Amino acid sequence: MTAAPLPGGPVLRAPAEITYADELAALAAADQGPRPAGWRLTPRAVRAFVVGDPALGVSRKFYGDDPLVDRCVVTLMSNRGLLLVGEPGTAKSMLSELFAAAISGDSTCTIQGSSGTTDDQITYSWNYALLLAEGPTPRALVRGPLHQALARGAVCRFEEVTRVQPEIQDVLIGVMSDKLLHVPELDDPDSVVFAAPGFNVLATANLRDRGVHEMSSALKRRFNFETVRPIRDRDLERRLISEQTDGMLAHADVDTRLGPDVVDLLVTAFHDLREGVTEDGIQVERPTAVMSSAEAVSVGYAAALDAHYFGDGAVGGQHIARQLIGTVLKDNSDDGAKLRHYFDVVVKPRARRDKVWKAVLQTRPELER
Repeated sequence: MTAAPLPGGPVLRAPAEITYADELAALAAADQGPRPAGWRLTPRAVRAFVVGDPALGVSRKFYGDDPLVDRCVVTLMSNRGLLLVGEPGTAKSMLSELFAAAISGDSTCTIQGSSGTTDDQITYSWNYALLLAEGPTPRALVRGPLHQALARGAVCRFEEVTRVQPEIQDVLIGVMSDKLLHVPELDDPDSVVFAAPGFNVLATANLRDRGVHEMSSALKRRFNFETVRPIRDRDLERRLISEQTDGMLAHADVDTRLGPDVVDLLVTAFHDLREGVTEDGIQVERPTAVMSSAEAVSVGYAAALDAHYFGDGAVGGQHIARQLIGTVLKDNSDDGAKLRHYFDVVVKPRARRDKVWKAVLQTRPELER
């Protein structure tokens, strides 16, 4: 699969519609069924883009609950917005990007929510030089992501919506109800932007952030909520980590790869710490740090880079352990004691019978620094 080039040359990370341009084209050509107004692909093709279609050479991108994907596609066809909630690192943002790329052909119409997000960053603002010279004219208008999505009939992504102040969140209420945006400074007919077919809002929120800024009841009623849960199937997580790290390393032009034994170590350690119990029933204290699949991929990728640039290119348990220590300790200093306990009661016995875990144990002194 070759991605379409971006203007200006190589980039660190291309949007999904560029990275998977060949797959999107194959799906558009193969499925000629009915399409909702404003959609680039049929609902079946959107689903196939996310969960994969081996017959068309379309890769699986989301490893999780396939019925969840079906429900999300149905919601995005309806008159309600879609809100993906879940623990950090459960691929909510990736899912929203994939849906926007497949439905609208553009995943970059995005609002990144934060405590400093203002309503003009969501809707529209002004080019003040033109505003002073010409007054409020369409040429002086700077269209925000929501304005653009309405006019084009596209999916507008709203990342981390609960990090935004409630009075700013509520800018969405009228737009999602009436499917229009008022620009009172302009004269008719430019003073109202009506939603073109295909418009919808796809938001994400972390469960850990619920209470940062609670959404109003009125805004909640405009969304269907779907919870994206961590991967429980270890085989599925092994496949995810292998494919994701291989892709990232290939993009970085690094020929080092994670072996099956190292991937198994990574998945096992993350499940132990995430669940608070090992497969053989040993209880361990769960750290406050996020132990998501996304974090596991980051640990695997960083371990491979460590082995490639500072070692002989073979990724071992010591490389995984160094990156795991940094991941666990980044949120709370108390997690150091929990990780030391994990090394003493879980890693040490495993090290006696497995050389990969023995390499992990060799990094134990780093926890005392």
